[in-house]
Amino acid sequence: MKNVILVFVLLCSTQIFAAQTVSLALNWKAEPEFGGFYAAELEGYFAQQGLKVDIIQGGSGTPTVQMLANKKVDFAIVSADEIILSQDRNSKNKVKALYAVYQTAPYIVMSHKERGFKNLKEVFTSDGVLSMQSGLPYFQFLVKKFGKPKVKVVPYLGGVANFINDKNFSQQGFLTTEPLSAEKSGAKVQTFMIADEGFNPYLVVLATTEDTLKNKPDLVKKVLKAVDQGWKNYLSAPDKANHYMATLNKSLNLETFKSAAEIQKPLIVVKDVKLGSMMESRWDTLASQLKDLGLIKITPKATDLFETVNY
Repeated sequence: MKNVILVFVLLCSTQIFAAQTVSLALNWKAEPEFGGFYAAELEGYFAQQGLKVDIIQGGSGTPTVQMLANKKVDFAIVSADEIILSQDRNSKNKVKALYAVYQTAPYIVMSHKERGFKNLKEVFTSDGVLSMQSGLPYFQFLVKKFGKPKVKVVPYLGGVANFINDKNFSQQGFLTTEPLSAEKSGAKVQTFMIADEGFNPYLVVLATTEDTLKNKPDLVKKVLKAVDQGWKNYLSAPDKANHYMATLNKSLNLETFKSAAEIQKPLIVVKDVKLGSMMESRWDTLASQLKDLGLIKITPKATDLFETVNY
């Protein structure tokens, strides 16, 4: 009889304390830009909040903002400009930002040092080839700033093979990825930060929907607390998460993970700025830029785009 009671108590306890399952969609493969999220899982920070988080890897073109708006996932990684564009097109279930990993966007254009370019404008106004997605807001911003490109613009297909084989080839990329891959193959790389030209959206933004914020505020706080702990852990001791991510994404070796983790630190950690925090002025600037480019119909209020949650 005692054994029966003990089993009953254990079953009840398991049900009471069962972890809440939550989905988090990434917009790319496991890489250092997501290190803090994986650290939150590996170090048990999600579990401490009673959560079982299913981190879903993405890839090229993964529509995480649409997945959120369509309630396919609970949380997702998006960019700030995607949130503004999404709200302009979908007013029923708005997506809102909660936590911005990158204070400085790692978008870059890289060229060969042999070309001797001094700035990004020279890339646009010189002969050669530039591989870039013309539909991206930052490309349209640069065209408006520099004028019609003299360089031949071709679609961005990923990778660095064309770059390595052609000294007249420049391409878009992430500061933490493409330059490392190109240098590993022997190329001498010159990088130009697009943020330096004035287009600097928050990137690797943890987002959810207004419905989740309204109906599950405790869940949002728990996720944010674990994520913040995860990023603090990863920034100080990235090895464990890097080893794990390297098993998920075999396109990068462990050395690249380590290098990228160091390179991204200054883009994430800014003096006197709280980790993950966002400012209304940054959102207002970005919204105005997208409106000037004709990408949105109405300029939204910054307070409609992100939520500051105390956790």
